[in-house]
Amino acid sequence: MRALTVVEPALVRMESDYTPADDGDILVTPTLVGLCGTDLDIIDGRIDPAFVRYPVVLGHEWTGVVAQSDDPALPAGARVVVEGIVPCGQCRECARGATNRCLTYDEFGFTRAGAAADLVRAPGRLVHPLAAGVSEESAALVEPAAVVLRALQRAQPEPGETVLVVGDGTVALLVARLIQLWSPASVTMLGRRPTQARLAAAVGVSRFVTGSEPLGRHALVVEAAGAAEAVTAALAGVERGGRVVLLGFPGADVGVPVVVDDLVNGDVRVEGSFSYSRTAWADLVALLNAGRLDLADLVTHRFGADRWSDALEELRRPQGERGKVLLDMREGR
Repeated sequence: MRALTVVEPALVRMESDYTPADDGDILVTPTLVGLCGTDLDIIDGRIDPAFVRYPVVLGHEWTGVVAQSDDPALPAGARVVVEGIVPCGQCRECARGATNRCLTYDEFGFTRAGAAADLVRAPGRLVHPLAAGVSEESAALVEPAAVVLRALQRAQPEPGETVLVVGDGTVALLVARLIQLWSPASVTMLGRRPTQARLAAAVGVSRFVTGSEPLGRHALVVEAAGAAEAVTAALAGVERGGRVVLLGFPGADVGVPVVVDDLVNGDVRVEGSFSYSRTAWADLVALLNAGRLDLADLVTHRFGADRWSDALEELRRPQGERGKVLLDMREGR
């Protein structure tokens, strides 16, 4: 069996003699696997060693079909998504519902083999069935969408607020799409690539900016670019009494200058948001299953598994408009 494996930083290859670990009661055949900037960080060795274990099979954003199960609620052939974080369920963080902060960190595609493979074993408690009307493209985006949903739920948006999204990649586009659930007055996006303007408009952005024109001040600012300058722009774009949510990962030990008086006198709330909780994941799946959310139009690139190197190249050096990049694991199987 195949598995797209980062043997060590800077060494990636498609293994052909892979056997999935026997650490779950549900056997799933992956169909679509999303690739993201974090996968590049894993390949480049930029992830904190506490959060990754080499060699590692990539694939923390994915959907698939149950291949084998003793659970009548998850029969063979059922379309599913699987939570990536594997919480212990016993520590103080899990007890308070913050499974994203589980004291025993374990996650598919980081500390255990991910889904860019022909088969994956997963604990049944992490496997969620999908309704017939959910597109497989939407399903493949559940993981990053759950990250965004958790951040927005913590920020507590109010209808009629003005929103600024800093960044124009997939996570930023998901922010713009999901914030529509709270009926904002407007959504401005500060991006870097003019080619992203069409995608931005499609997900509800009312104003797309790439230059240095004034942005104004906003009630809610979400940084989703993962760069120091993006954090600086986010802090500069919040109004008095507003909130800033930091979602991007700019790299270890990266800092930005902060004018403390602006935060104190402005009564500004700044918070980071890490990953997703089990609750946020379930909420996101419920939105998809109820037909209240569709994410398929964020997918712009789809490659067969045998073209994994082309997919990574597109991710690293995009040519033109680019949303989510997917690997179709069925091709070449």
